[in-house]
Amino acid sequence: MRAFGFLAIFLSAVVAVGAQPAAADTWEETVTKARGQTVFWNAWAGDERINAYIAWAGAQVKNRYGVAVKHVKLSDTAEAVSRVVAEKAAGRTSGGSVDLIWINGENFAAMKRNKLLFGPWTSNAPNYRFVDTIGKKTTTIDFTIPVDGLEAPWGMAQFVFMYDSKSLPTPPTSIKGLLNWAKQNKGRFTYPQPPNFLGTTFLKQALIELVADPAVLQKEVDPKQFAAVTAPLWRFLDALHPAMWRSGKVFPQNGPAQHRLLDDGEVDIALSFQPAEASSLIARGALPDTVRTFVLAGGTVGNTSFVAIPFNAKARDGAMVLADFLMSPEAQARKQNPEFWGSGTVLAIDKLPVTEQNRFGNLKLGIATLPPERLGDTLLEPHTSWVTALEEDWAKRYAAGK
Repeated sequence: MRAFGFLAIFLSAVVAVGAQPAAADTWEETVTKARGQTVFWNAWAGDERINAYIAWAGAQVKNRYGVAVKHVKLSDTAEAVSRVVAEKAAGRTSGGSVDLIWINGENFAAMKRNKLLFGPWTSNAPNYRFVDTIGKKTTTIDFTIPVDGLEAPWGMAQFVFMYDSKSLPTPPTSIKGLLNWAKQNKGRFTYPQPPNFLGTTFLKQALIELVADPAVLQKEVDPKQFAAVTAPLWRFLDALHPAMWRSGKVFPQNGPAQHRLLDDGEVDIALSFQPAEASSLIARGALPDTVRTFVLAGGTVGNTSFVAIPFNAKARDGAMVLADFLMSPEAQARKQNPEFWGSGTVLAIDKLPVTEQNRFGNLKLGIATLPPERLGDTLLEPHTSWVTALEEDWAKRYAAGK
């Protein structure tokens, strides 16, 4: 779910066209037009549970609305973004190959800035009225960028740490505490290699705690100040890496690879952006039942996952119908169920009818899942410009075991 390093340059070369206005159709007309359409949903495919959930959602939309859904499986969201960029550069303003994208962060910022998205439209979707836009601010602000109705929220994420309570009875509660623990337990910690989003999130989490003034991270990167602002992070990593798994010379490539290390007993801690993921993996037999979840005392980074419709989408109406279903109480409750995924809901439960509230009240979140009140503060993501800057500097310093 990352942007390519050259994406910003590529985008700047494209002649701008205006964002498409929201359709004037009623929702009933949208549903009627959607019937018979095929939505090519471009979405990250790095997790079997997520792929299964997307397949389930597609089947539901097909059965109920006559809209077929094709999951275009991505290893990197920028693959789809670049395709839309190329179509725009070629003058293909309709009939595009991408109908819906799972997106957030720098990919959304780039598409919004370059007018590559259809909308605003989300306020017309019936289920949007249930979204918690007050208590969950990240449903309206994506990595400091206002959403402005151009993408529909479909999942909440918060950075958490999985740990094996059998080998680690008392986990650390801060980034500095993690460093001290790692030095005393060499080889028992690692993190996915950036630009994997979990690895990059670990960098952001550490920087937020270590930086002199976290408020600077809410603004666009100032190249003149970058070295000074990030110096505490690099000092932290310089001290941490020698104490890590394989002495910080090799990194797992993604979350599932790190989970396997935890399952095999090679490390004591793994990272996740889903508070219920540990319970889900335990239920599938992919982690021992002694694994639990912890967060840091000062809070952890959180954000919202969205879906968005490119400006030239061929199956625009079908994409809106699919996105609306993804915001429905039924789809959101299944998504939060660790048996299927374990992703937090974007909905305000108290806005729902009682029968729909029961879908969530009856969920068993699992033995390793922290209740919402114990997840602590959700820290805002830094400005999107920090992502590329951190990843590039990390690669210069540490890639290939440097």
